[in-house]
Amino acid sequence: MRRAIINAVLFTVLAVIVVLSLCYFVRCYRRCRRRRRRGVLPSHGARADRFQTAGSSAYGVGEGEELLRFPGGEGLTVAAILEAPGEVVAKSAHSTLYRAGLSAGQAVALLRFLRPVCSASAEEAAAAARVLGAVQHPNLVPIRALYVGPRGEKLLVHPFYAAGSLRRFLQEGINDSQRWEIICKLSIGIVKGLDHLHTRSQKPIIHGNLKTNNIMLDADFQPRVADFGLYLLLNPAAAQDMLETSAVQGYKAPELIKMREATRESDIYSLGVILLEMLAQKDAGTPPSDRDIHLPASFKDLVLERKISDAFGSDLVRQSRISGKEESLNAFFGLATACCNPSPSLRPDTKRILRRLEEISK
Repeated sequence: MRRAIINAVLFTVLAVIVVLSLCYFVRCYRRCRRRRRRGVLPSHGARADRFQTAGSSAYGVGEGEELLRFPGGEGLTVAAILEAPGEVVAKSAHSTLYRAGLSAGQAVALLRFLRPVCSASAEEAAAAARVLGAVQHPNLVPIRALYVGPRGEKLLVHPFYAAGSLRRFLQEGINDSQRWEIICKLSIGIVKGLDHLHTRSQKPIIHGNLKTNNIMLDADFQPRVADFGLYLLLNPAAAQDMLETSAVQGYKAPELIKMREATRESDIYSLGVILLEMLAQKDAGTPPSDRDIHLPASFKDLVLERKISDAFGSDLVRQSRISGKEESLNAFFGLATACCNPSPSLRPDTKRILRRLEEISK
């Protein structure tokens, strides 16, 4: 009888332990799922939990952390950044991009999480961010803040542009994208942003990864160049990997096969590919056919063979003939191919490109 009582007690205790364990694991599982849905970065989970339990007095910068704020980001806090619910919108070898609402009443922002294994040291990243954060121009996407975590993780905060990227705009085949006026407006805005980077009074900034996916659009088709100088926040291996990815996508200048660092001239080459993309209404990285080695070469062949409507969007060619802009269209093509000249020294600089675009668009 006594043994039966002891066994019953032990069984009850064991059952309670099992139930409590199950409850604990279920709670942990639900918490992890909530974080995935909200987009809280795994490396910041414990930090976010501390914010939630500590109250508003804990909303500061903890030990080993740093928050650099730049114009437009003065009101940001570490808590607002790390707790921001959001969703993943893009991934690369070196970073993940999140769309997030920082807090009630504030505009949606983009958070770029730089993986610690790919990023530069905290000191190098902070120094580079101070340079990049000081850059302000209507045709550039500004950096609002940089958060550096205790484990080397880094988060960049940018404004969010609901109209999306130039790449998406071209892929969707919106009728307006065929209009000559829109192409000219986009081109001039992109060059103005790049010109500011190349010719600013302080040390010029090389973009290093210019492509249609890194050009955001306002609702009124005003372009804003994003991710300029991002390689400065990466370690050398990750920065080189970014260049290689650019090559696969068709934007890498031929001289970068031997050189390890991007230059103003290699930025101009990428710009030329973008100008050609807007005319062609297709990606630079479109899989090549037997005669389509890469976008600039394929364009040259089509124009030499007088297949203008194959080189440019047929609607664009028709519109240019109706409006008397066919000569301007050809001049635009000539400028774009000049930017893609195999010899870096023969490519025009941003000032010359801008003057020519303004003349062509009249």
